[in-house]
Amino acid sequence: MSQHILTAVAWPYANGPRHIGHVSGFGVPSDVFSRYQRMAGNKVLMVSGTDEHGTPIQVQADKEGVSARELADRYNRVIAEDLTGLGLSYDLFTRTTTKNHYAVTQEIFKGLYNNGYIFPKTTMGAISPSTGRTLPDRYIEGTCPICGYDGARGDQCDNCGNQLDPIQLINPKSRINGETPVFAETEHFMLDLPAFAEVLGSYLQSKQGEWRPNVLKFALNLLGDLQPRAISRDLDWGVPIPLDGWSEQPNKRLYVWFDAVIGYLSASIEWARRSGDPDAWRQWWQNPDARGYYFMGKDNIVFHAEIWPAMLFGYSGIGARDGSPGSLGALDVPSEVVSSEFLTMEGRKFSSSRQVVIYVRDFLARYDADALRYYIAVAGPENQDTDFTWQEFVNRNNGELVAAWGNLVNRSISMAAKNFGAVPEAGDLTDADRALLRRSRDAFAPVGAELGRSRFKNAITEAFDVVREANKYLAEQEPWKLKDDPERQKSILHVALQVVDDAKTMLTPFLPGSSNKVFAMLGGEGVWSGMPEIREVDEDGGTPYPVITGEYDGAARWEHRPIKPGTPLAPPVPLFKKLDPKVVDEELARLGE
Repeated sequence: MSQHILTAVAWPYANGPRHIGHVSGFGVPSDVFSRYQRMAGNKVLMVSGTDEHGTPIQVQADKEGVSARELADRYNRVIAEDLTGLGLSYDLFTRTTTKNHYAVTQEIFKGLYNNGYIFPKTTMGAISPSTGRTLPDRYIEGTCPICGYDGARGDQCDNCGNQLDPIQLINPKSRINGETPVFAETEHFMLDLPAFAEVLGSYLQSKQGEWRPNVLKFALNLLGDLQPRAISRDLDWGVPIPLDGWSEQPNKRLYVWFDAVIGYLSASIEWARRSGDPDAWRQWWQNPDARGYYFMGKDNIVFHAEIWPAMLFGYSGIGARDGSPGSLGALDVPSEVVSSEFLTMEGRKFSSSRQVVIYVRDFLARYDADALRYYIAVAGPENQDTDFTWQEFVNRNNGELVAAWGNLVNRSISMAAKNFGAVPEAGDLTDADRALLRRSRDAFAPVGAELGRSRFKNAITEAFDVVREANKYLAEQEPWKLKDDPERQKSILHVALQVVDDAKTMLTPFLPGSSNKVFAMLGGEGVWSGMPEIREVDEDGGTPYPVITGEYDGAARWEHRPIKPGTPLAPPVPLFKKLDPKVVDEELARLGE
């Protein structure tokens, strides 16, 4: 039975281009999952966009001598182009500076406020002495007062996981310019997280055995010390606070983290309106049979496993103070938070300032998108921090994509095309033939099960085991030596082509671009797996902006399909480019010290 699957993808911040470490956490895993779910017959809604508010945008804009809006416009387009180049199949990738997003954010605020889960409080805010602007909590670092970790941020300590306020840090410093912040009294709105302690505890406990252990453990550890959390800030770049006496204040705005998580909902609503059915989003947000999966790096677990569920509970009237749903109605909480660990590069943290980085667009200018997608799936930070090295990238590209998968495709299709011009018909099958066909056909179930649980490394490893067994089969059967026995040669090549077709299907979520090529080489017509595109849209005739969208209802289905003898075959083109070993030295030379 078909299910509604919401794929909610972390919102990349629009203060600069994104690097491969970013997309290894939120981008590629979410797309692999979504493509599989579509192939399995489910109704997928994959949404996200650029996160464009907050002080960091202002800081970068000042550096570049442009307005915050101009900076957001530029990087919104850069990021959209990069993610499209990676083949990420968003139904809608939008932005947080739309009128729609403002309206939905303000509605969620009002619902929480009316139910008593938001309250004003005078707090001590961190101010930059040199600019007079509020410093965002994440831009203040110091020593954690709880565990003594030296790199704690003003919102939380990544070492012990505890929520913090900047004023609690020992020796706080601004990450922007190193100055010591000044703390001054200011009134802000707080989200009453302690009011959700009981409902969050029940919610998280119910996820035992479903979520990745690292995600659930981290979230459960935070439950014991929930504190009210500020949701507004003293700045002029953000969503206005929708209350009399507050909306008119030019320097009071909703905190960027508060509006960013609401983006999953606002993007769904924008998608529905653009699809011609304004209520279509409800099938993914108010349907007991729907499932919502949220993809991000581990630094965002607290926002998606606790704060966003708390906001959804509170808006729906669920919590210590009860209440009633806002005008949108009760909303579903995440079914799973799929968080990846961190990717480093050549043993170091990614750092744009130190040039320890490769941006997505630079990578795509030199290498195949599917090669990066493969690397992230098979060697990325799914369950633990992992290190990207250029040597491993070249080795995997040449040894696995070129020598294993590309070689199987090339020699199977080229031999059949050269000798028969079409898919040959099999004659009597041997035990070896039947064993390989059975192995290939039976792999769909375990590979699909792993994909459905976001266990991407297990899934692609199982699929590649089939590829390796097919290569071994060809090496043992030696069809190139059977010119005097064309009937046996036909059977072997038929078996090989059937396994190529099966493997192409199983690899489609990971390698959509190259799988489309294999589909065409095997005589397929039409679209196999749809690819994203950028379209220019506007709101009520306003300034156009780019969104990622696409038509993804191609022929791809998660099933074994018998190939049809007589289907014409064209001589194959190389599936992947073999990389010169010199690439390693060239890329290492580009890195900063």
